[in-house]
Amino acid sequence: MKASPAVGRSYAKALFGLALERNQVDVIARELDAIAEEFARAPALRAFFARPWVTSSAKRGVAAEIATRLQVSTLARDFLALVAAKGRADHLEAIVAAYRELHDEAAGRVRARVRSSVPLSEAERAALAGRLSRALGGKHVVLEAVADRALLGGFVAEVGSLLVDGSLDGQLARLHQRLAQG
Repeated sequence: MKASPAVGRSYAKALFGLALERNQVDVIARELDAIAEEFARAPALRAFFARPWVTSSAKRGVAAEIATRLQVSTLARDFLALVAAKGRADHLEAIVAAYRELHDEAAGRVRARVRSSVPLSEAERAALAGRLSRALGGKHVVLEAVADRALLGGFVAEVGSLLVDGSLDGQLARLHQRLAQG
């Protein structure tokens, strides 16, 4: 079954609410990342949870074992067991992403994916984060920077649906468009 963002948001909201009540929002965020990494590293594990003939109780038991091995909190363990028992393990990546968004929003943080022609230095990262922060009304910006050799120069930053194109490629495309319009 294809993972649904709506299902991921529903589970993430429920988990976030419980984590908020128990003052475990940050802990659960770290533990979800660890769980997602474990699933990403083990295709056999994902395949096990995807099998429709495996009983819910067997999936719940394996999920609890994984949580115990990762030494996560009781809330994270019970949540993973519930997700597995309900046959929603294939939605885990969407759940983690939605939880991260809720966590960031509650902390006044946004994530920016930045592609640049060359790797950014720490000073450049800090300057860019500061500029984006001011443009976004003072929110704390967490940069996820990657070097994209396909860019001629500059950078492209994506923050949610906002796209900031400071690349040479973008400037050339805009110049071409202006010249074509006369």
